[in-house]
Amino acid sequence: MEYLKNKFINNNLQFSKALLVITIFIVLGVVEYSTPTEYVFGYLYSGVILLVNFWFGGIATTSAIFIAVCLTMLNVWIPESELIRASTIANRVIAVMALIVTGFLSEQLRKSQKAITLTQTQLETQSQLVRLREDFASTLTHDLKTPLLGAIETIKALQQEKFGAVLPTQQQVLATMARSHETSLDLLETLLDVYRNDTEGLKLNLEAVDLSILAEAATATLIELAANRRIHLSLNYGNSDWKRSLWVYGDTLQLQRVFNNLLINAINHSRRGDHVEIVLETQTSYQIVKILDTGAGIQPEQFSQLFERFYQGTSDHGGISQRQAKGSGLGLYLSRQIIEAHNGIIWAENRVPNGAIFGFKLPVLPFQS
Repeated sequence: MEYLKNKFINNNLQFSKALLVITIFIVLGVVEYSTPTEYVFGYLYSGVILLVNFWFGGIATTSAIFIAVCLTMLNVWIPESELIRASTIANRVIAVMALIVTGFLSEQLRKSQKAITLTQTQLETQSQLVRLREDFASTLTHDLKTPLLGAIETIKALQQEKFGAVLPTQQQVLATMARSHETSLDLLETLLDVYRNDTEGLKLNLEAVDLSILAEAATATLIELAANRRIHLSLNYGNSDWKRSLWVYGDTLQLQRVFNNLLINAINHSRRGDHVEIVLETQTSYQIVKILDTGAGIQPEQFSQLFERFYQGTSDHGGISQRQAKGSGLGLYLSRQIIEAHNGIIWAENRVPNGAIFGFKLPVLPFQS
């Protein structure tokens, strides 16, 4: 009796999932076919493909890809258009390629995850598990980076009009697609760095580093991003009115990533008109860097999770999210890895009357004036 009851519940659940997938397809199809042919919404089908792969597996995923591809390409001719441009077809071919790659990689990832789960129960030592994860990481790197790089190069070719003339509005769409793919590539690189650091430890190329130079470089790099969001970005030296050097023994590249991650985090959690500031201070034993913002601050329950992997905090003020852009949840975690590898301390706190402070301190480089 219990078996029949569980089977009935499972069947109802599967039916609900299938109905949801069909509904999403219909909604996206209506949006696709009710807008001009030049606008490609086929990329949105990738979400449905991922859902189908997660819920129903390989055969259903293949069917979902086929339906998505057909709907995307048929929109070139349906509804009828007097003139079909080569650039329009090229845009949709790129969308179709993206859908196929999404389906293929999601299926590969699902199989890999299933294989890892089954194998983990049979592993006798932790070293065997580490080797398996390393193999999976190398496969994932190859499978994801290659199609992303290919898509980026194809988009660049379209922007350069190698396949024919491209309208200004289509150039804007292509630029958005290029930025999206490049962001995905950066995210992949960060994810792989985090994974390698967890399994192998962070390898540092240590040398004398002046944190003030890194702060200036980070400010110059991100000043345009801040300006685009109407956020004022500045750098000062605490109680001193003069530029000073803050020497530590560290890895220049990794510490630069910390500056960039913390500044981007502050910018993402700031509102238009807010102020983000880097403050550099020197103590007897430590060099201190603080990133101050005037946003909504940090909720008390978030402090214990801020520097955890994949955690994405929210900045709510009056019930309205003030976050300008959604992050990956990896930047603060990677920053913690880097600072702790330098025998430093990273922390976060709220400002008075409003805003947040993300800071870190590193041991002063001995015998350095």
